Amino acid sequence: MIDDRFSEDDFETSFNIDELEMAFEPDADLSAEDYDNHQERSLRPDCEAFFAPGGPLKAAAAEGGRPYEFRPQQIQMSGAIADALAQGQNLCIEAPTGVGKSFAYLIPLIFRAKIASRPAIVSTETINLQEQLIHKDIPLLKKITGIDFKAALAKGRRNYLCRRRYSLLSADQKDALLPSPEMALEVQRLSVWIDKTDDGNRDSLEFRVDPATWDLVACEAHNCMGPKCPFYRNCFYYKARQEWETADIVVANHALFFTDLAMRCCNENAGALLPNYGAVLIDEAHTLENNAAEYLGLHLSRAGIVGTLNRLFNPENARGLLMRQGEASMELRAMVADTRGEAYGFFANYEEYINRREETAVIIREPQNFPDNLSRKLQQLYFELSKYADDIEEAGLKTEFEAQLSNCMEYVSGIDQFTNQTIPDAVYYAESERGGVRLHASPLNVAEILSEVLFNQDFPVILCSATLTVSNRFDYFCGRTGFCNGSTLLLDSPFRKEQAKLLIPRIMPDPSMAEEYQTAVNREIPRFLRMTDGKAFVLFTSYKMLRGAALALRTPCMLNNWQMLIQGETLTRSMMLKEFVNDPNSILLGTDSFWTGVDVPGEALSNVIITKLPFASPGHPLIAAREERIRNRGGSPFFEYDLPEAVLKFRQGVGRLIRSRTDSGIIVLLDRRVITKRYGKMFLDSIPYQFELI
Repeated sequence: MIDDRFSEDDFETSFNIDELEMAFEPDADLSAEDYDNHQERSLRPDCEAFFAPGGPLKAAAAEGGRPYEFRPQQIQMSGAIADALAQGQNLCIEAPTGVGKSFAYLIPLIFRAKIASRPAIVSTETINLQEQLIHKDIPLLKKITGIDFKAALAKGRRNYLCRRRYSLLSADQKDALLPSPEMALEVQRLSVWIDKTDDGNRDSLEFRVDPATWDLVACEAHNCMGPKCPFYRNCFYYKARQEWETADIVVANHALFFTDLAMRCCNENAGALLPNYGAVLIDEAHTLENNAAEYLGLHLSRAGIVGTLNRLFNPENARGLLMRQGEASMELRAMVADTRGEAYGFFANYEEYINRREETAVIIREPQNFPDNLSRKLQQLYFELSKYADDIEEAGLKTEFEAQLSNCMEYVSGIDQFTNQTIPDAVYYAESERGGVRLHASPLNVAEILSEVLFNQDFPVILCSATLTVSNRFDYFCGRTGFCNGSTLLLDSPFRKEQAKLLIPRIMPDPSMAEEYQTAVNREIPRFLRMTDGKAFVLFTSYKMLRGAALALRTPCMLNNWQMLIQGETLTRSMMLKEFVNDPNSILLGTDSFWTGVDVPGEALSNVIITKLPFASPGHPLIAAREERIRNRGGSPFFEYDLPEAVLKFRQGVGRLIRSRTDSGIIVLLDRRVITKRYGKMFLDSIPYQFELI
């Protein structure tokens, strides 16, 4: 099913655990010479020798890497991964910042490459880490080890330009095919880029292309002619796929990995995106449950459906594939316009419901209250469009029509699953988004799904992150993700406790008193900023509190010559970080995305101010449904879900400060509940630093 946000090719899917038993079959045809994950050939001695004093890693600085540091945690992690790979066992590791975890997992995978018949997948959450692995860490380790292995970066199909689709937009019918005249200039700029680019990858563009324009030229599964395509020999996407297929280590992101996992499970390996891998390493695994819920669920949007219809015919500007001569195309244009109007009406019902409830997202418990006339219109359009497409002789244009046919039927299937709520053990909800509404069905039984399709296969799965434990135990993480058939490893931090101190104000109102708390936050932030002359991240749990603080901080920032960088204004996240590092006295105000995955070593970041304990909003449908599920089985949602999640996120926020052995600074927590509430001790015990009331 199509998903215009996440998947490899607008792929929407849903999970039924009963259909997954035969999804993964062990490869019974491996020869005796082929590598088997279950053989007892230990990689540990090679790994330990690499990291040992006087070992090959000592040459890192000479090859452009960091000077060698002996890290016992790094050797311990690498050895444990080596054993897991050799024995075919799963492994879950908490590796605090400073352990050098990327080298610790890459080295066993590199040694494995010498004897393995199937590649290893490394899946990460952030683009920054993917680029670090591919462009920095792996080339360096290849030099140091002297091992001849191949690594490749895997990206979703839609990241690559399709030469055939582009040729349609640059041909005689381009004026009709482009949804708006303004896109013509961007298409013209792409023509220059195509002649220069080696990979056709969107990330290599030197100029911005509107997402709507890129959608018209991006590779799509339904739009692909495969070997029959006249551009097949020079296809950017298939060239990239060939690199993956012949690689020993494939680096991907969680979105592509989980989309591939879903396709393997639903189609019994047919149409899988990634190679037939023999080992999986998931870095930044603290997001595992949420990623699985997101990418293994169902998603429908008005923008996606209307976009498909506009591709056929946009009545607002008389453009589209159906702008051809003849009575048949005229009748189809009328059908598309009618269906387009029905799409707006279908989603308007959900939008009105959200507005009535004065929420941004609401659970849909009674779908019968939301009439569906759209499915019938899409089915009728599909039937008539099929007959029309049969008479098209030009192969490229015919493929475009067939792609829209597939889209129509997949939307019909998705609407049916949502309105009849046929996906078991899922929460169904509608959520406002810019320019419309999105419908979701997210699985609540993620642990059950992953234990079957990920942790119970013929390949080892290694999970690692700096924050997986609560009270030094993996119970919560394993329970939420279904991790099984393996062991866990908790590593010590290589940093000293004295490198940072936790400061807590003596007087602050309870956060339940919203107005008083906002006023106190606005008052306290400048006091702690003066201690480090800026150089601070100020982390918020809501945009509302951030905006209130930003307004109050304008005068203190001006008086102290602090540049204030505010998330959600003009700069992107990466631009904010670059500006923060370049300006020694800046302060950065951020919400969710700055709590994790941000690395600013050195004096540039000397202060992390946490404005409020990061409890998730109970009003979000997915959170509410998870809590309800716990409550229905007689458990305590607060102690079994809300509190552990908040502790983990608190640890992530605190972890932004100390990134190396020479870093130092202060962590400020404005929320006194860590002292006034019995559960507060869990937060204080989760970090190594002493606290001081001030």
